[in-house]
Amino acid sequence: MESPAQTPTAAARAAGTDHGPGRAAVRRGPFVPGDRVQLTDPKGRMHTIVLEPGKEFHTHRGRLAHDELIGAPDGSVVSIGGTGYLALRPLLSDYVLSMPRGAQVIYPKDAAQIVAMGDIFPGARVLEAGAGSGALTCSLLRAVGPEGSVTSYEMREDFAAIARRNVEAFLGPQPGWTLRVGDVAGCEDAGFDRIILDMLTPWEILPLVSRALIPGGVFIGYVATTPQLSELVEALREDGGYTEPRAWESLVRDWHAEGLAVRPDHRMIAHTAFLVSARKLAPGVTAPPRRRKPSKGAEAYAARRLAAAAAARADEEAEGHEPTELQ
Repeated sequence: MESPAQTPTAAARAAGTDHGPGRAAVRRGPFVPGDRVQLTDPKGRMHTIVLEPGKEFHTHRGRLAHDELIGAPDGSVVSIGGTGYLALRPLLSDYVLSMPRGAQVIYPKDAAQIVAMGDIFPGARVLEAGAGSGALTCSLLRAVGPEGSVTSYEMREDFAAIARRNVEAFLGPQPGWTLRVGDVAGCEDAGFDRIILDMLTPWEILPLVSRALIPGGVFIGYVATTPQLSELVEALREDGGYTEPRAWESLVRDWHAEGLAVRPDHRMIAHTAFLVSARKLAPGVTAPPRRRKPSKGAEAYAARRLAAAAAARADEEAEGHEPTELQ
């Protein structure tokens, strides 16, 4: 059976020889000008360079001409002052941890959880806020593929500029990506399959999530502290239009393995953030109440909410405003 004919561009891409516009997205074949290359010394220290003909990379050990790498296969070893350096194209996880930052990046371990547990699928329409430095955006764009779309909101124009440079430096131009500077609360679009919020008070824009997320769609909140975690989970429960929220964090610990010496590494990536997920129910549907044992924590939370509402009511009365009813 004959295979379908490929266009010249598709054939070149399959062979790893497409070096035209959008080269950042081509990650196979020999190194060419414009490629990002990660050099690792015997101690594991890494240096990233972008190949340019005639340029040189300098270290305390000596210098390396970029021309020595251009044309070499991925996974080569080059010598700098008699020391061997491993040359590889960086993985996305390597790039995220070394790319220029404005806002703090979402770590690869959390981005992987968001993509997997959020079921970010090829062709999905995703809403993201805020974009930060573009770390999660790279993972989302890869997951949705050319048939999908990602709409990112970022409040700060300087962070948005950094995010755009970072994303396009690694992935190349992305027609399916829309980056907007502004508050996501002003988003008028709807029909999103997935919504991911990395912001200080995500519970305040749940009305937007409820309007913009399709029934069965997945919402994920990324928050740093336990008070934020509590507020978001309770807000989703109070809304009633979502499945029971799930909250978790991921901890990553490397292991040292050398002969019979097998033990946990001395360092690990522990808490970076909490993730909260829930699925949107159909319009007018309320989830059956989850059976729970009586909880002092839940009682204390309810009492705190009542006290806060009473204090707000007292302030309104003192200022001569019509008081609002206690919830």
